[in-house]
Amino acid sequence: MSTVLHSWRRLYDWTLNLASHKRAGWALFALAFAESSFFPIPPDILLVALVVAVPQAWWRLAGITILGSLTGGIAGYLIGAVFFSVIGEPIIAFYHAEEIVASIGEQYSQFSFWTVFIAAFTPIPYKVITISAGFFDVNFFSFVIASTIGRSLRFLFIAGLLRLFGEPIKEFIDRYFNILSIIFVVLLVGGFVAVKYLF
Repeated sequence: MSTVLHSWRRLYDWTLNLASHKRAGWALFALAFAESSFFPIPPDILLVALVVAVPQAWWRLAGITILGSLTGGIAGYLIGAVFFSVIGEPIIAFYHAEEIVASIGEQYSQFSFWTVFIAAFTPIPYKVITISAGFFDVNFFSFVIASTIGRSLRFLFIAGLLRLFGEPIKEFIDRYFNILSIIFVVLLVGGFVAVKYLF
């Protein structure tokens, strides 16, 4: 466990240094895009590190994250709608989410907007929702609106909170980094568990 936490610490420090790099925005966009369609790690980690390092750019960093996440979400939707057997199915199998997708399909018939919104705003794995939304032919306009509202509220809230309380939060993260890392892993795994039992 100590080795894993040490690696996470190095990753966090690296992302703080990345904030001054001219391509930091592109890295944030790429991570947000990937997480919405196939990658397991959410962009919140990099967003937090970058806003802590450059708090005055909080709105721009939140905007980049939102745009990357929405673009990735649309890509996930297209994967489900057009390339499910080739790309979508292997991704779902990788996360062992076959039963989850089947149960989500039942929810889409009545609560498609709220299903997408909840996943966009909470730790629930958004990628599973984007791919399954395309596969079950959820109304694309409704999908985009729900995703836009959910992702915007989430990332603007995180970035805005860090802008207001950046230094105390940075000190808090530095002091309790190991505990926060464990909590993050629990939330990440809990998101997949929540999908299984909520949908």
